[in-house]
Amino acid sequence: MRTLIATAFVSLDGVVEAPGGEPGYRNAGWTFKDIEFDPAAYALKGAEQEEATALLLGRVSYEAFSPVWPDMAEFPHYKVMPKYVVSTTLREEDLVTNWGETTILRSLDDVAALKKTEGGPIIVNGSATLVRDLTDAGLVDRLHLLVFPVLLGAGKRLFSETDKEKQPLKLIESEAYSNGIQKQVFEFVR
Repeated sequence: MRTLIATAFVSLDGVVEAPGGEPGYRNAGWTFKDIEFDPAAYALKGAEQEEATALLLGRVSYEAFSPVWPDMAEFPHYKVMPKYVVSTTLREEDLVTNWGETTILRSLDDVAALKKTEGGPIIVNGSATLVRDLTDAGLVDRLHLLVFPVLLGAGKRLFSETDKEKQPLKLIESEAYSNGIQKQVFEFVR
């Protein structure tokens, strides 16, 4: 069984919307505003690329990342690894051609089937709605969180408010950085 890792920049109050400046959110770019840059806080992002063997995205994140990430020097491993996009509306002709092999998955059942295939870890970047759905379905195995010292109030949250059974987590790694960002890595206890 492949490990599914959800990774997120999250505010202290649980908001994950538009951390890099994606349009349409009043606090867009909140990870860069009023928070001093500390390269050590972002080392997790490089480690994730080294560990992952596939990238899983929701349609909205795919449409935001695919025009930019293929040519970014910061994401060389993501360019060559297989990508999967979970969407009921995306068409094959909507996929970019300069970002390697990309497969459209139509449901969470397709994600569950992907997890049963041979291979290493699958990482989910961004994709707030997808991460909430995957978590509610019990498909996420590990969370990689960079928690920022800011309260945003409104915005898409990391976790849904769905009434479900509690999901115990085990903290397996943590670190605090000079700029107040905290790394928290959790495994789901099953």
